[in-house]
Amino acid sequence: MTPVALPYRTPDLPGIGGRIKVEPEDFFVEEIPAYLPSGEGEHLFIWIEKRDISHEFLMRHLKRALGVASRDVGTAGIKDRRAVTRQWISVPRSCEDRLAQLERELENLRILDVRPHGNKLRTGHLLGNRFRIIVRDVGPDAKPAAQAIARRLRQVGFANYYGSQRFGREGQTLRTGWEYLTGTRRPRRRDNRLRLELSALQSYLFNEALRQRIDDDLLDRVLSGDVMQVVASGGLFLVEEVEAEAERARVGQTVVTGPIFGPKMKRPEGEVCEREKRVLNQVGLEETAFERFRKLTRGTRRPYLVRPSELEITDAADGLCVQLTLPPGSYATVVLRELMKAGADETLGHFEPGSLRSLK
Repeated sequence: MTPVALPYRTPDLPGIGGRIKVEPEDFFVEEIPAYLPSGEGEHLFIWIEKRDISHEFLMRHLKRALGVASRDVGTAGIKDRRAVTRQWISVPRSCEDRLAQLERELENLRILDVRPHGNKLRTGHLLGNRFRIIVRDVGPDAKPAAQAIARRLRQVGFANYYGSQRFGREGQTLRTGWEYLTGTRRPRRRDNRLRLELSALQSYLFNEALRQRIDDDLLDRVLSGDVMQVVASGGLFLVEEVEAEAERARVGQTVVTGPIFGPKMKRPEGEVCEREKRVLNQVGLEETAFERFRKLTRGTRRPYLVRPSELEITDAADGLCVQLTLPPGSYATVVLRELMKAGADETLGHFEPGSLRSLK
């Protein structure tokens, strides 16, 4: 497949270069939970800290050490491997007497808190994620350059791309999801891996729709038929009065959304609907394709822009420290790409749409 670079939000501002994730401690992530466990119930919420451990490895370790099935383990989201991360996970309360094995058998895992709760933790059950990231080996003028980019992003937002980790090495996860959805390959089982592969394709299509919106100079415009999201509540609605909604978007009350295709997705109207259909057609898909795995590809909308809160740049011993808070599903690496420019992931795992069609 042919890799392509996705456009920057701040192409006119020079980046700072540098390196990230030299050490796991350079990339610290902490979940902001949507709620705290109640203290009663048949599930255990476990607040853990893991260092340099992938999500897949953590899940395998939980299943083996606690003797539980994949469906019994709950997480609010997938965290980076090359990092120190703090997050809640949930397991059945019947595992309580085996929790000591988690730390004993895995050196880079610590249990910080354990509390009962009435239900399993579900994907998306969090308010956001708080990051503290060290960018090493930057130039002598990096701090004012980074602060200029940060000011711009706080004002106008960054393009809410999915990060390259979503698509697998050389796009293999994306490729597999496309093969499953087009029927050129059949999955052996329906599990979390299949969900990940199918969502990689949905994420790719969102990135492509966002890329085209930027290329056509429409990212900062509200169009008739757009699906907007109310930032405070997350509610979705169709644009009817363009001028009124453009003003609300300008001050950050609402934001234009893009497609996460699926049977439950709220559809735009008019020109916007036609634009999104073209994205599908470019990869040889119809909207009905997502019916094949409708429980795994329900569909939703995702904001095209995110205004990061608490985006601050300070000095660090070996470079700069970037601190920011992002909503669920947004990638700190996408913000770092804007800051670093050279040396960052230019493509974010993106490929020409024709590269997928050629797999047929």
